[in-house]
Amino acid sequence: MGAKMKPAEGAMTLAEMKEFAGFPAATQRYIRRSLDIGLDRDDAMARWSRDVVEAASIRAQARLYRALPELREMVPDDADLGALEPFLAPVVTLAAFDLGQGRLTHFSAFRFLYERLLGAEVRPWLPSAFCAAASLPHLHPELRRKLLQSISEAAATASGWSNRRPAFYPHWVEKVDSGAALPN
Repeated sequence: MGAKMKPAEGAMTLAEMKEFAGFPAATQRYIRRSLDIGLDRDDAMARWSRDVVEAASIRAQARLYRALPELREMVPDDADLGALEPFLAPVVTLAAFDLGQGRLTHFSAFRFLYERLLGAEVRPWLPSAFCAAASLPHLHPELRRKLLQSISEAAATASGWSNRRPAFYPHWVEKVDSGAALPN
């Protein structure tokens, strides 16, 4: 039997669920797909690929996400500039890919995904990775504007970050036929 959850942990899990529920459906789908790929949970190709374009995107994402285990070990624990480049450059590359897919359209969705892909320790580095990736020229200027305007001043200038691990990791949920679920 699992350990009992403290009331604060339950409240935080509900807050994470509520945040996820507030994302557009396409963002929710992309986050679940990305977690399946990045955490090696399910066969992402079988579950998420609807056409050849999406299949190619999933293959490219899987290639880039192969770096995740190494990146999780490299998250700097302070502002050591020597440790920053080997970590931040690949994270910006991953973020540029994910933002370029057009499904993570604001900082909160990006943060939600990357906290789960890389762990709570990555929080201090997410604003800089997001801003760097969101300002790259491969994105349409209107998308760049929308992304960069989505990061709040509080997120960009925070003096500290929680080290609490995320509790809610969204999964694919099969649709239930509501007519079949009703008792006779």
